[in-house]
Amino acid sequence: MSTHQAPIDPPSNRVRRTLVKAAGLGAIAAMPGPASAMGGAAEDAQGQSSRQAAAPARGRGALGARLQGVQHFGITVQNMDRAYAFYTEVLGGTEIMRDGDFQGDVIHNTLLLSEELDARQRGVNPVSLGVPDLRGGAQRLDVRFIQFDNVVIELLQYRDSAQPQGSGNSFAPPQAFTSPAFPKSMHVCFYVREDVDFNQFIHDLEAEAARRGMQNVKANRIVPSNSEQDRRQAPLDTLTNRITSGKSDGWSLIYAKGPEGEQLEFVQVRGQAKRVFGEAIEARGRTAAMERS
Repeated sequence: MSTHQAPIDPPSNRVRRTLVKAAGLGAIAAMPGPASAMGGAAEDAQGQSSRQAAAPARGRGALGARLQGVQHFGITVQNMDRAYAFYTEVLGGTEIMRDGDFQGDVIHNTLLLSEELDARQRGVNPVSLGVPDLRGGAQRLDVRFIQFDNVVIELLQYRDSAQPQGSGNSFAPPQAFTSPAFPKSMHVCFYVREDVDFNQFIHDLEAEAARRGMQNVKANRIVPSNSEQDRRQAPLDTLTNRITSGKSDGWSLIYAKGPEGEQLEFVQVRGQAKRVFGEAIEARGRTAAMERS
């Protein structure tokens, strides 16, 4: 891999970085750190001994007991700089780190071996199935990690080696179909604070994205629209689907597209829905404590 590119800290981000630092540090502290991932941190003998004693029990336990939650969601983007601006400057995430120019046999196999084998079984060139050549270095991978209060978003860009990092053309075009109804489709969901006007938030999200030239950031409405103009001119109170009955009572949501065409969801969770989710996480915590004891 080539030299590591240092994170950019634009002036517009510094105030936001200060405001979210406390929450971000709490979330980062709960994640596996670089030392545990790389095995580079020195440990005291007593702590190491007790961890070794507990390892066999954890290693044979249920798979869920060996996890400690979701570390991040990854989004493969066509334009890294545009996506980065959206998730940091529009949605207020804080950059943790960036790295890039990944290439070589190990990273290629780590990320793309299944797709490569599938191409061979079909008797076609892997490129035709969207498999970049990280092994030979014709293409490279760049990544940036963005911290939110309780989860990390990883942005990934696969580009030709001759393309510049960040704004260069991607290796492949975006997928033609972005409907969330397609099997294998995934989405990233963001919490909207309970004290925030949901309709106004969605309105301001679209307006801020449009101000930055991200015209493809669009939220749905809860009423039919016969044209894009109809969608834009729908009343403010049509930007939120508020569920007020049944098991999801208290849940508010809307789906939206991000700047790369990625599927996003924004939700508020109040009332009964909040209690249900709160009780579930408490119960899971009690079960995990029992399994550890």
